[in-house]
Amino acid sequence: MLATLSGPPQSPVDTVRVCVCDDVREFRELMRFALDSDPAIEVICEASDGAECIENVAVSLPDVVLLDLSMPGRDGLEVIAALRERAPEVAIVVLSGFSAERMEEVVLAGGAARYLEKGAPLADIRAAVREVGLRVG
Repeated sequence: MLATLSGPPQSPVDTVRVCVCDDVREFRELMRFALDSDPAIEVICEASDGAECIENVAVSLPDVVLLDLSMPGRDGLEVIAALRERAPEVAIVVLSGFSAERMEEVVLAGGAARYLEKGAPLADIRAAVREVGLRVG
């Protein structure tokens, strides 16, 4: 199911457009609230699984995907590989419950721009999204 939340890009050039992908609805809502509280960030779509994330990125063309690794169906590692192939200009920030010690090297080698653990301060998550989004924008 397509979950595009806004129309074509009409944001200022310096606004980072984000797709939030996590299988927990309440977590997506929290990330939307946290990210949208920054005037330099706009959440334009959400996805509850990997396949929906890939579809929404193709339609919405965000600057950044904020991606969980552990999801039903296509997991985050598969999504990273698919997005690198289909939308190489999109930056990926992984936000996962797995420890950075265990997964950071793997996701960065796969093409993600940043790795953050769930539980990171919201200010750090916003800063990472802004940083990688403005680099590609």
